[in-house]
Amino acid sequence: MSLPSFNRFQLALRNGIDREEVWCAYKGIIYDVSSSRLWKKGQHYEHWAGQDLTDELKDAPHTSKVFEKFKAVGVLEENS
Repeated sequence: MSLPSFNRFQLALRNGIDREEVWCAYKGIIYDVSSSRLWKKGQHYEHWAGQDLTDELKDAPHTSKVFEKFKAVGVLEENS
């Protein structure tokens, strides 16, 4: 099954404020983190939903395995 593509502007709307969905991207894959209590209102500590968090993960106290809990909903378009 292939995932739909979204650009950065479309991802930014899924920030838990502009729309109910709370999405974030990691290494080109967009995940729906809406079900996480840690992403209430689109914020998780100093991180905001609707963004590519690839570069920010190095500062997190967890590994990328955290994304295994969430459904992949799309692919982030390159150069968007």
